[in-house]
Amino acid sequence: MSVIAVGSCLPRSPPYQRINPRLSLRSHAVSVAAETTTILTKLKQDCATPLPLLRQVADAMSADMRAGLAASHGGHGLPMIPSFVEDLPTGNEKGLFYALDLGGTNFRVLRVQLAGKDQRVVATDFDQVSIPTDLMSATCEELFDFIALGLAKLAAKDDGRLSLSPGKKGEIGFTFSFPVRQTSIDSGILVKWTKGFAVSGATGRDAVACLNEAMERQGLDMRVSALVNDAVATLAGAEYWDNDVAVAIILGTGTNACYVEQIDAIPKLQGYVSSSGKMVRVAFFLPYFYEK
Repeated sequence: MSVIAVGSCLPRSPPYQRINPRLSLRSHAVSVAAETTTILTKLKQDCATPLPLLRQVADAMSADMRAGLAASHGGHGLPMIPSFVEDLPTGNEKGLFYALDLGGTNFRVLRVQLAGKDQRVVATDFDQVSIPTDLMSATCEELFDFIALGLAKLAAKDDGRLSLSPGKKGEIGFTFSFPVRQTSIDSGILVKWTKGFAVSGATGRDAVACLNEAMERQGLDMRVSALVNDAVATLAGAEYWDNDVAVAIILGTGTNACYVEQIDAIPKLQGYVSSSGKMVRVAFFLPYFYEK
């Protein structure tokens, strides 16, 4: 269309003065590119942050993080929440694993067959289910029964590539992106609902226990091995493929990040014994605790 438009507006020329419309279009494109580069360069300069100010921001953030590592819940500094995740994936994992992600109006469930470092992921199966609006203000049992039913449907699918070892219980990684006061790797108390949810009977209860009870009602022989938020899940997924990954950041409804910290650098966890001497810490920059 552009070539036709350029050609149609050219004056009629003698044969020996014929104008190449492609050349005209190319010249126009170069002009537009140069103008765009000028605009972007000016925008970059206008938005540039002086290096001394960047250092000041970094120092202030480090101080807030250190304060959060020392303070108990509700203290000063950034909320630095312990995840109780002491080890991240190495790529050597083998077997069938499930992942469940609840963090908004959809929930996602995945099953994956891992075969160690040589083959890694050999098969996956995935479902995404929209949560009906009425369930977002239903009872705790009704919401978690709906989630467990979605999990049961995926588990019941016949796929010869995905198989659980005989006698082994299905293990689930549960990503629950709501305000939780985590008490262990597989338990966490729901502080409050956000993102439009107003489910009764769940606040103050262990989210994992709610899911486990719903799975029992569905006849599912599974257990939640890890309760994490979206940042920790992102870090674990990235670490599976690249051992050099150091930080995971979420920029969404809530903004948070996580990284691996040495236990002896966390004053508020004095006396806690970690098998690895480390723990993944979650830093909330715009905490879920304050979401509307």
